[in-house]
Amino acid sequence: TDGDFAALTGDFAKRWVTETLAFKPYPCGTMAHPYIDCAKRLAARGIKPNEIKELVCEVAEGTVHRLWEPLADKQCPPNGYAVKFATPFILATGFVRGGVGLDAFTEQAVRDKGVLALSSKVRYVIDPNNPYPNNLTGHIRAVLNDGRVIEERQPHFRGGAHEPLTRADIEEKFVLNAR
Repeated sequence: TDGDFAALTGDFAKRWVTETLAFKPYPCGTMAHPYIDCAKRLAARGIKPNEIKELVCEVAEGTVHRLWEPLADKQCPPNGYAVKFATPFILATGFVRGGVGLDAFTEQAVRDKGVLALSSKVRYVIDPNNPYPNNLTGHIRAVLNDGRVIEERQPHFRGGAHEPLTRADIEEKFVLNAR
């Protein structure tokens, strides 16, 4: 058969794809990563879980059926495997525990009372302008008990071409996954 071999070999030894590789900061689906990043930044601002009334996430409609619904199951996943597809729980994990490693996907992790208390406060609204699937973004609006509203946005997947992981990020991932 006649194939387009030039597509495979035309720029051989001239173009290197290693510079375009993405590294996942967290061991779960990349669509949840920007929300974990936003949650970690909210926690780093000194916000405490008990100060939060609700966390409202702007999401792409195309992600709702996998990562956000049914909402009660995504706030309180039945097992460690289900956590991988439960953005409310996994972003609460990032907030409460300061990161997300392999230990976030265990049967013990799904019973973490601190994470469950916060994940029960997470909800979503559909952003009709979300660029998914061409770009993975995150947005969390934290409504605090005292009435303050604090927002965090992640405009793209961290670890990809727009924002490659730093050495410190890779070391953090290693520690989180090795613990």
